[in-house]
Amino acid sequence: MVQSDTICALATPQGIGAIGVIRVSGERTFEIVNKVFKGKDLMKVESHTIHFGTIRDYTDAPEGKIIDEVLVSVFKNPRSFTKEDVIEISCHGSDYIIKYILKLLIQNGCRMAKPGEFTQRAFLNGQFDLVQAEAVADLIAADSEAAHKTALNQMRGGFSTQLKALREELVHFASLVELELDFGEEDVEFAGRDDLRQLILKIQNFLKKLINSFDSGNVIKEGIPVAIIGPPNAGKSTLLNALLNEEKAIVTDIAGTTRDVIEDILFIGGTKFRIIDTAGIRETKDVVESIGIERSKQALEKAEIAIMLFENEPDRQFLADTFADMLTGKATIWVRNKIDLVNDESSAMVAASTPLHEGGESEENASPIKKGLGELTGSQVYINISAKNNTGIDALKNTLADQTKLKKQADTMLTNLRHYEHLAKAHEALDEVLKGLRLGITGDFLAQDIRLSLYHLGEITGQITTDDLLANIFSKFCIGK
Repeated sequence: MVQSDTICALATPQGIGAIGVIRVSGERTFEIVNKVFKGKDLMKVESHTIHFGTIRDYTDAPEGKIIDEVLVSVFKNPRSFTKEDVIEISCHGSDYIIKYILKLLIQNGCRMAKPGEFTQRAFLNGQFDLVQAEAVADLIAADSEAAHKTALNQMRGGFSTQLKALREELVHFASLVELELDFGEEDVEFAGRDDLRQLILKIQNFLKKLINSFDSGNVIKEGIPVAIIGPPNAGKSTLLNALLNEEKAIVTDIAGTTRDVIEDILFIGGTKFRIIDTAGIRETKDVVESIGIERSKQALEKAEIAIMLFENEPDRQFLADTFADMLTGKATIWVRNKIDLVNDESSAMVAASTPLHEGGESEENASPIKKGLGELTGSQVYINISAKNNTGIDALKNTLADQTKLKKQADTMLTNLRHYEHLAKAHEALDEVLKGLRLGITGDFLAQDIRLSLYHLGEITGQITTDDLLANIFSKFCIGK
């Protein structure tokens, strides 16, 4: 896919700001920008240099109408992001100025870039593979320390470098198996079956680690879901507002005010949490409230951490009995609210931690947090708070952070559903190869399954692509990237 036209777009966010950066890339970059830039001749300057000058409109004035004073950054191919000639124009962030400069560039031979087209050109020109290209979008969208680290690791090679190396080994064996087909009547074997089996097991082991890391990677990317569960008027909405430090949910003395789930984001120590306020749990004949309660149970089922909010012992026991099965294997924080109304000082003491669940749980059934993101405390924690008076809220936040202490992140972490699907299919195809080796089937059938696994591995890194695939991936990028 050769792209010879020259594209331009605003690379900084839309809206008025101190500066705006307009990016230009393509064969005619220097020629086009020279037509509107008054300063040094950009055709003669060195790469990776910055030049001061003015952008001018020469349409109606020989000397040119000055639009803005700018800095022009020059990057000559192949030493640029797209591996093409690239110029970045830093102008003042006026919406009028930015649109005017873009109009001048288009009048002189540019066209507006499509979403993600700069990154797509970088991929097509061999700057990086498709996994790294997709990581650019993840890095831009990263809103937590963990998500940033994962995206940066993938952008710098991550698992794709290792995956490509393993794929090349498999390609070598595939070519030997294919070669055997040309000597079918001579019964020769170029690809050692034991060596092929060992390679497939090595590749599968690598793929399995990536596949298993997807749940943890997705939690890092999307945030750890935390459900606040409790009876009506326990103070769930007040607690949500206290955690977020804003009036997110409506708070009244009327039981059953919250009839649907309310969700917002909370960052604690670089970790992203999705805090979900739910409808009060109780027996009710109100149809709308019943739907809200059912959604509360669904939210608890999907949550990694449960905040079980109660005011007194009967309420706590009710929650414990009602959700005994759903809390199995789930990090649980029992929070007694409204301690400002309690006169007995001894009852306001934080209860000691008690064992989580007898017998623990298998690794296979462990939650994504336990499997990869972090290690749960292994206990049910009890905290006393007054959400109304903001008492104990910091302790609760610290407890949330403690429940998900991040272990050292693995070098390979899967966060992309597209990658997950192809890895699973590649693993399945390799299973068929192993089965064929056990049964001693002929090389033509082995070659067919090997080719299928190579196809799926190639789809991940971009060694095998289609126009539709690229259009789908890069359409999700912002225009200037």
